[in-house]
Amino acid sequence: QVRLVESGGGLVQAGGSLRLSCAASGTIFSVNVMGWYRQTPGNQRELVATITSGGSTNYADSVKDRFTISRDNGKNTVSLQMNRLKSEDTARYYCKAQVRMFWNNDYSWYWGQGTQVTVSS
Repeated sequence: QVRLVESGGGLVQAGGSLRLSCAASGTIFSVNVMGWYRQTPGNQRELVATITSGGSTNYADSVKDRFTISRDNGKNTVSLQMNRLKSEDTARYYCKAQVRMFWNNDYSWYWGQGTQVTVSS
């Protein structure tokens, strides 16, 4: 019903920067919360940052002051600017969005396929 496609991952040295982007597509009526999560093998997926349609943000303590989440409501995209990257930031990063379709009265959550971020020491 909804497709979320992430881009921008890659290999970067510690202290460097990357910018992740996610685009939502489909017969979308509206998008409420969008966010970024990350996961390493054998571990649970954890929240990185979220942003509401009104621009209210929430960050994990581990990334606060280093990462910045933003969105373009008109294009249904969300981005994550990652600065001063550390080796512990290495993970697969997933986009998540709360989306209402034109035929549905309720919002549903959708996940993207993820994009790999690897930070070398």
